[in-house]
Amino acid sequence: MDTSLLITLLYILFVFSAIVLVVVVLLQEGKGGGFGDALGVAGQQTFGVKASGIHRFTAGVAAVFFITAVTITVLNRTHADTSTLGDSGLLDEPAPAGQPAAPAPQPK
Repeated sequence: MDTSLLITLLYILFVFSAIVLVVVVLLQEGKGGGFGDALGVAGQQTFGVKASGIHRFTAGVAAVFFITAVTITVLNRTHADTSTLGDSGLLDEPAPAGQPAAPAPQPK
């Protein structure tokens, strides 16, 4: 499999897991309730205090999130010779030498 395709798929999985993680954390009931209260009685029964399945699901999604983040970092470091900007050369050009910046006006 091509490395750039793998990195692209990992980015997609990373963003998807981040969105799911935010939604799942908001659905959980904390000390003052949660977004699960907005769903009514069915939300309280599904995402209540006794729902250990939602906690395991959250841990699984968090693990996927962290694993994809570390994997993306490692793969990008091993292929650091390629730029995300492509071959535009923006990073290779020095800053243009021009006139120095004008001094700031003095307060009166």
